[in-house]
Amino acid sequence: MTSVGALVVAAGRGERLGPGDPKALRVLGGTPMLVHAVRALAAASRVEHVVVAAPPDAVTVTRQLLAGEHGGASLVVVAGGAERPDSVRAALAALPDDVDVVLVHDAARPLAPSDLADAVADAVAAGCDAVVPVLPVVDTVKQVSGDKVVATVDRSTLRAVQTPQGFRRGVLEQAHREHRTGDGVEVTDDAGLVERIGRPVTVVPGHEDAFKVTRPVDLLLAEALLADRGRRSRADG
Repeated sequence: MTSVGALVVAAGRGERLGPGDPKALRVLGGTPMLVHAVRALAAASRVEHVVVAAPPDAVTVTRQLLAGEHGGASLVVVAGGAERPDSVRAALAALPDDVDVVLVHDAARPLAPSDLADAVADAVAAGCDAVVPVLPVVDTVKQVSGDKVVATVDRSTLRAVQTPQGFRRGVLEQAHREHRTGDGVEVTDDAGLVERIGRPVTVVPGHEDAFKVTRPVDLLLAEALLADRGRRSRADG
């Protein structure tokens, strides 16, 4: 039986959101974004374990915040690192040894639905080394040099990547083992590290609700989406 664990990267400060709490602890609909993210992952039918990489100075607060918010999944909170790969490695080390499928999720995508986590986990369990949810790129994309456009990129082959991303545990461990923070390579997602070790990355359909909260306007959009979910839930009830 395949065992699935989810790592939540939540150690970022979120400067682009402006001054205040670390990004994952910013409030959305009266509840911190991290709580929304953990609730959704724990509600996924395949997720048995959740490990949160929290800001090092907020581990105790985060553990208290998430008490009772992780459904039937086990929960561990560890101190994240200075860079994203450091946080992922710290969380990965805290997973039980029997977990063989690992999801990596950004707390800054608090409204990603549980079904998306299950779809990614299913694809890995079916034999894929690495799986990422994607959406088509709808904007025209230009390649520039300085202040001049040098080319218009064919967007038909482009996809915007989301999380949670899924991996066979051994593949993710190898990718992080062979990566060294500070080697000059920008790491924006774990699938990029898997690509660097030559393993295939498979795509599955993403979800519009899994957008990343980066700027204040993203918080407004998330608040509106959350309010709409609440209205629809009350109407269905």
